Amino acid sequence: MVLLAAAAVRVLLMLTYPMAQVYWYDSFTYLDTAVHMKPPGALHPAGYSAFLWLFRPFGSVALVAAVQHVMGLGIALMIYMLLRRRGLPGWGAALATVPVLFDPSFMRLEHAILSDTLVIFLLVAAITVLMWRAKVSVRAAAIAGPLIALAGLSRTVAVPVLGLAVLYLIACRAGVRVVAVMAVAGALPLLAYAGWYASHHGRFALSGSDGVALWARTMTFADCSVVKPPEPEARLCPNGTVVDAASEYVWAPGASLNRLPGDRFSHNALARSFALRAIAAQPFDYLREVVRDTSITFSWTPIAHPKRVTTPAATFPVGTWSLPEFPLIDKVKREYDSDIRALGAAEPYASLLSAYYYPLILRGPLFGLMLVAGAAGLFMRRRQALLPWAAAVFMLVAPVAALGFDHRYVLPAVPPAALAAALGAHSLVRGLRRRRRNGEPAREADRAIDHTHVAHY
Repeated sequence: MVLLAAAAVRVLLMLTYPMAQVYWYDSFTYLDTAVHMKPPGALHPAGYSAFLWLFRPFGSVALVAAVQHVMGLGIALMIYMLLRRRGLPGWGAALATVPVLFDPSFMRLEHAILSDTLVIFLLVAAITVLMWRAKVSVRAAAIAGPLIALAGLSRTVAVPVLGLAVLYLIACRAGVRVVAVMAVAGALPLLAYAGWYASHHGRFALSGSDGVALWARTMTFADCSVVKPPEPEARLCPNGTVVDAASEYVWAPGASLNRLPGDRFSHNALARSFALRAIAAQPFDYLREVVRDTSITFSWTPIAHPKRVTTPAATFPVGTWSLPEFPLIDKVKREYDSDIRALGAAEPYASLLSAYYYPLILRGPLFGLMLVAGAAGLFMRRRQALLPWAAAVFMLVAPVAALGFDHRYVLPAVPPAALAAALGAHSLVRGLRRRRRNGEPAREADRAIDHTHVAHY
C-alpha cells in the first residue's frame, strides 16, 4: 500500500509537470555529452550521460524522468526487501522507506535531468547485493563492485565507497578471494574510464575539476601567512572576495582563481596543489569548516546554503519557470529533444499536488536520529548495519569536505542511513529482548534465595 501511494503521487507529479526539470548548466552538459559521448574535460564524468544516451532514440527527457521515478520506487523496494530478509516486520521495513518514497526533494530529483537518482539507485543496489546473504559470495562481489564504480562514474564523490565496501568485506571475514574480486571488479571500470579520459585530455583521471573544488573549500579558512605557498600557487590566495558558501568561490568573478588567464578549470592541478598545501598547514581550520557546514544538515528549519539555492520545501511549487538563453540549450534541443521547454505546472493536477505536504520534522532532525540509531546498532556488536551506516556518513561528509554544503548533496546519504537505522533499531530491540529473557531466570532464583533466607531467620 505504501508503494502504491508513492507511485500515485509520482503519477500526479508527471501529470502536473509534463516536462522534466532541466537545469542550467548541469542538465544541458549531461545531455550534450550523451549526444557526442566523450568524457567532459571538467566537472561531471560521463556515467550519467551514458544513461541518457540509452534514451536518445526516443528523444524525450520526460521519458527519462518517468524512468527515474520508477528507479525511485525501486530504491525503496530494495530497502524494504533487504530489511524483510534481515528479519524486520513489514511495518518496520516500510517505515524505513518513507523518506525515499514521500519526501518532495527525492521526487524532484527523480523528475530532473541530474545524476543524483542514478547514483542513489546504484549505491543502494550494491549494498543490497552485498548484504543479501549472511556470507558474501564471489558473484555478489563481482556484481557490487561495478555497481559502485558506475555510481562513481556518475558522480566522483561515490568512488571511495568502493574502498568502504572492501573494508566491510574484510571486517566480515569474507575471504581473500571475495575481497580481491570486489576490488578488481570495481577498479576495472574506473581504470577504463580514466584511460578513455586520458586519450581525450592527456591526464589519467576521472574529471578535471577536483582541484578547483578543493581550492574553493579552502577559501573559507586559508591564511597564506600560515600556508606560505610558493609561486605560482600564491596567486590563488584569498584576495578579499567574500561569498556566502565555499562552493560559490568556483564561480565568483572576483575570486583569485577566476582572475587568472584562461578557463578556471585549466588551472585544476595548480588549484589542487594549493588546496592540499593549505589543508596540511591548517588541518584544524579545515576540520572546523567541514564540521560547521555538515551540521547544517541537522537543523530544524532548513537553512539556505548557498543562499541562491532554495531550501527544501514541504510541498511542490506551482507556477512557470523560464530557461536562460544559451547556444548550448539550442544545440541540445536540436540534437536530443526538441520539446525541451521551461517547466510549468498544468491544471487541474497542480491544484491537487499543491495540497501535498511532507512534515519538515522528517528532514534534518530525523536524519540525525537515523545516524544515531545506525551507530547504536554498531555498538551492539552487530556488523549488519556497518556498510550502509559507513556509506551514509561518507556520502554526507565527503561533498562538504571536497567542496561545500548543499541540501541536494545530502540526499544520497538518506537511503543508506534509513537502512542502517532500521537495522540498528532492530538489533537494539532484539538485544533488549534477549537480555530480558536471560535475566528472568536469574531474578527468579534470586527471589527464591531471598525467601529461603527469610525462612531460615
